[in-house]
Amino acid sequence: MTDAEDRKPRSDEARSGYRQPGGVAAPADGESSTTSEFALPQGLAVPRSGASESETTSEFALPEGLDVPHPGAEPEGSAFSTPAAYSPQHAPSAVTPPAGTPAVNLAKDVPWQDRMRTMLRMPVTERPAPEAPQRHDDDTGPAVPRVLDLTLRIGELLLAGGEGAEDVEAAMFAVCRSYGLDRCEPTVTFTLLSVSHQPSLVEDPVTASRTVRRRGTDYTRLAAVFRLVDDLSDPDTHISLEEAYRRLAEIRRNRHPYPTWVLTSASGLLAGAASLLVGGDAIVFVAALLGAMLGDRLAWLCAGRGLPEFYQFAVAAMPPAAIGIALTLTHVEVKASAVITGGLFALLPGRALVAGVQDGLTGFYITASARLLEVLYFFVSIVAGVLVVLYFGVQLGAKLNPDAALGTGDQPVVQIIASMLLSLAFAVLLQQERSTVLAVTLNGGVAWCVYGAMHYAGGISPVASTAAAAGLVGLFGQLMSRYRFASALPYTTAAIGPLLPGSATYFGLLAIAQSEVDRGLVSLTKAVALAMAIAIGVNLGSEISRLFLKVPGSASAEGRRAAKRTRGF
Repeated sequence: MTDAEDRKPRSDEARSGYRQPGGVAAPADGESSTTSEFALPQGLAVPRSGASESETTSEFALPEGLDVPHPGAEPEGSAFSTPAAYSPQHAPSAVTPPAGTPAVNLAKDVPWQDRMRTMLRMPVTERPAPEAPQRHDDDTGPAVPRVLDLTLRIGELLLAGGEGAEDVEAAMFAVCRSYGLDRCEPTVTFTLLSVSHQPSLVEDPVTASRTVRRRGTDYTRLAAVFRLVDDLSDPDTHISLEEAYRRLAEIRRNRHPYPTWVLTSASGLLAGAASLLVGGDAIVFVAALLGAMLGDRLAWLCAGRGLPEFYQFAVAAMPPAAIGIALTLTHVEVKASAVITGGLFALLPGRALVAGVQDGLTGFYITASARLLEVLYFFVSIVAGVLVVLYFGVQLGAKLNPDAALGTGDQPVVQIIASMLLSLAFAVLLQQERSTVLAVTLNGGVAWCVYGAMHYAGGISPVASTAAAAGLVGLFGQLMSRYRFASALPYTTAAIGPLLPGSATYFGLLAIAQSEVDRGLVSLTKAVALAMAIAIGVNLGSEISRLFLKVPGSASAEGRRAAKRTRGF
């Protein structure tokens, strides 16, 4: 090598200020000083390592002084050490396979409600892929806007029929997945439904919404919608979008199973059975029946004139109270309090109360608050209607005793028959299918037997007895719904009719009308406690059934997280 060739790398090294690890390059004599901004300043000592080793500069390097245990040694609890239970042979794959994540096989022998509820409670990133192939008319893929529209229309019918928010979301999710839209998120509130679908992580989401403006109680229509969702969720049943729309239109056009005169008669029968339940006789039965039928006709008249439901309930509560006051003023030896209590049974919003508490217990707090506020408005309207009549009755000299004893349990056979008649009439008012009326009638009779045995024979408090009886109703309803792959509402709502706090509500209103506000508030508080015991008992009975019956994901980590989803654990 010549002298020029030997000097060239040295001069380049001096000008750049760099040298291979082993020290800092100093400028040569007679040459310019270091001017590069990447050069190390003078006086900075760089530690030297072995001549053949490079310096450690990575931020992922272990700090100096940290002892890493050997593979066979016990770890010291460091964040950098491998857990003792870790096994490389059983470690999950660090990458997604080219064919995608394998589909998780959810059990097919359980209702779609349980399968979709399990899916909804999973994190989005852990939901399994759709088990069934995408169903569409051609090979271009599902018509996303039409699928979302069908989903919203089905959810609207379920929410307007009184179904719980979680079950409505499960049904909407089932419809979307049946047509291959697995990246969808349904959202349900009291008056608004929305669903969002994102085709992929790099595409814009498609969102649609629908407002629920009208509500009606028709459990026959509710059962038909459940059958449609069940057929859509069945991988062996291929239903096109056109067929699904046709069936949905038929469900909307179907007339109610019972005519108007049958509903009015059922309202009267409910009030009469409730009056027998609290100790009335034949005269009381007829008086309560006539009062409830008159109140029902007045409420229909107000509805035809466009008055809100608040005033409809207030008007419907007046005739039974007026007939009770009239019997007292005419000195007829009957229990006028039983007449008024029977009329209240036909108006108490037990269905909305159970749905509201169920939504709150399942984490849908906005919907639960709206439902409970609706119950409060209905209750206030009933209070207003009855209080007006009671106030004028007291002013006219009616002698009503707020300490009268109703439903002493001395006629158990009559009360059991009355409870079954009450459940039967309630089922007709809810427009249930005829095939479910017998089951819910027997369920109501069993619920009253449990309540009577615990409260009258066992001396247990009425709140605890009501909660136990309602829990049995919820358990039976959940079992029947799983057996028939249908909603649990037709088997539970009418069966809780005999447990509604009609007498406690009446005595509270009577005490307030007689200026005994403290006693009235105590009685009304007892009525609220009984109502909450009914709602919580029904929900608890349903949840207890899921503890012992096969539910997809219950034995896995996903199932355990599902139970804690509202707390973020």
